[in-house]
Amino acid sequence: MIKLTFCLCRRPDLTVKEFQRYWRTIHATLVAERAEVLGIRRYVQLHTADLPGLHKSLQRRNGGAAQPYDGVAELWFDSLDDFTRGGPDRMQASAELLADERKFIDLPNSPMWLGEENVIVG
Repeated sequence: MIKLTFCLCRRPDLTVKEFQRYWRTIHATLVAERAEVLGIRRYVQLHTADLPGLHKSLQRRNGGAAQPYDGVAELWFDSLDDFTRGGPDRMQASAELLADERKFIDLPNSPMWLGEENVIVG
């Protein structure tokens, strides 16, 4: 299983609630509509939980770690070939998603990477 993991920071002009609402409703629908053409087997959103004091405690535990991301998106693909397959429909779908991401994600501060899943438990 190949996973594209995207650590999201919201645009500074959006509140956490605005960011989460847009991501959960508007953007999620766009991804779902394009999943087949993009070869996405599974799409998961992890929204950062708002528990007072928790993130500060986690930062202290790690010796002053950076602020937490506003969320993490995971896109699962069956193989590297499924991820890298090209074509005009796929390029169009990718461009549409990127255009929408610019509306709510601080892209320069939101790292993403491709990895191969190695299940340890479960």
